[in-house]
Amino acid sequence: MARIFRTAEGARQILERNRQILSAWPVASEQLSLPTAQGETFVLACGDKSAPPLVLLHGSGSTSAAWMADAAAWAPHYRLYAIDIIGEPGLSAPSRPPLAGGAHAAWLAEVFDGLGLTQAGIVGVSLGGWMALDFATRHQQRVRELVLLCPGGVGRQKPGLGLQAMALLLLGPWGRKKALEAALGSRAIDPRVAAYITLIFTHFRPRREKLPIFDDAALARLTMPVLLIVGGRDAMLESGETRARLEANAAKVTTRFLPEAGHMLTGQTQPILDFLTEATR
Repeated sequence: MARIFRTAEGARQILERNRQILSAWPVASEQLSLPTAQGETFVLACGDKSAPPLVLLHGSGSTSAAWMADAAAWAPHYRLYAIDIIGEPGLSAPSRPPLAGGAHAAWLAEVFDGLGLTQAGIVGVSLGGWMALDFATRHQQRVRELVLLCPGGVGRQKPGLGLQAMALLLLGPWGRKKALEAALGSRAIDPRVAAYITLIFTHFRPRREKLPIFDDAALARLTMPVLLIVGGRDAMLESGETRARLEANAAKVTTRFLPEAGHMLTGQTQPILDFLTEATR
């Protein structure tokens, strides 16, 4: 198993904070733990069990808590499954198999099976968008709709940000704030969110493995309706390239381009719901 936390005490603080946040989930929910070949996977489920299922995959260095602001709007329409990705600072196993080779798609297929899902919509952000794409290109019949917010694996990753962030982190609280703004492309981060992210990256070891790029043939296997949301000022990914490649290769792409937005995309709850509602009619 990967050693994903710097210290045992740091891990305790992060996991305790995760549980505190999830206890304040805005709608009635249940917490599930599913066995997989990669270890236990944590899933927070909410919404009517008879509603269409919607799987939610957070980004790198994040957890299922990332979906709290969306849950109240989406739960009346969908059965939501917010998954803690393995190897990230949530409540799932710390396993980090190689990104290339299909291990994560196999893991997500096990999660689908454990939840009894033959097919579901998926919403994924950044690393979660990469995992959603990896799964959808290998198991397209199991994906009803695909929503991708600044997904990895399509446009190139931008160099240099990691070194800049490392330098800023040495400058104390001010530097951590600036590093967060540089990475996410936003100066309007909720102080509570900023504090949570700072706690995570103080004690958590993020992945250093570069995200594999999907070739055109893989993207052409996306036969389901796809909503792509990207920011024009994304400091991590070449969003223009992401947009161009998906529009050129996937069959049914709707693009929402936000020219002033960075990697952290806010205010997308209703546009995503509108797309899903239209796609499932």
